[in-house]
Amino acid sequence: MMENMVRWSLVVSKETDMSLRSYLAHQGTRKGDLSKFVEEAVRWRVLDKVVAKAKAQNTKASPRELELAIDEAVRAVRAERFSPHARRS
Repeated sequence: MMENMVRWSLVVSKETDMSLRSYLAHQGTRKGDLSKFVEEAVRWRVLDKVVAKAKAQNTKASPRELELAIDEAVRAVRAERFSPHARRS
């Protein structure tokens, strides 16, 4: 899994650093926990931004229109994922 990793250099306030390290210490910190915490936080923040944008773009759509669009997207993904030609990992 290490071949899929990249190294970041981050700058945060001393207060943020101390708060996070204190929190992790109370959780029984192990090697790599800081990186895991940052990665999870970034994933959640990106998801939050994507969801907020989607909500903003769909404020004028009716619930029925949204349901139809979601159903169509789910069918398309299922057709691609479960087709005989889909690449399996």
